[in-house]
Amino acid sequence: MIVSDNYRDIWLAEKVEEFIGFYNREFFCLDNFSSFGFVYGGKYYQTVEHGYQSLKFKGKAPEIEEKIIKCYSAYEAQKIAHENIDKQVDNWDEIKVGVMEELLRAKLDQHPYVKQKLLQTENYLICEDSPKDSFWGIGRDRNGRNELGKLWMKLRKELVS
Repeated sequence: MIVSDNYRDIWLAEKVEEFIGFYNREFFCLDNFSSFGFVYGGKYYQTVEHGYQSLKFKGKAPEIEEKIIKCYSAYEAQKIAHENIDKQVDNWDEIKVGVMEELLRAKLDQHPYVKQKLLQTENYLICEDSPKDSFWGIGRDRNGRNELGKLWMKLRKELVS
């Protein structure tokens, strides 16, 4: 059993035996903002967030793609992408989950520590428990889609199979 007392709210602390959250805690290495650089498609990305946000512009707005790759923080990468949403590839909504899976897989393959932490989650439900995102995470109302958590659980299952 994983014991942690540093959850952001009482609800999470009470649910600790039901799922693993990784937003800003022991399993933060699973977060897209965590600093585990990796190579994907021949390019180096400082974080998964850098990769994800920059790939929104691949082939359509290469100057924005490069600006995001070179920026200093994951937050800045996200900000630049949001400011240029009108220039992203047309089919982003159809391909974004697949792109995210490929980026997570690259991070996992290139960082034994991330692999170790993922395996430590055992059979727990993994959630991105950021209150800001109900697509990739559980969102403010905790009823979000948790697509990022689902991807991590898929990769974990592959590791133990």
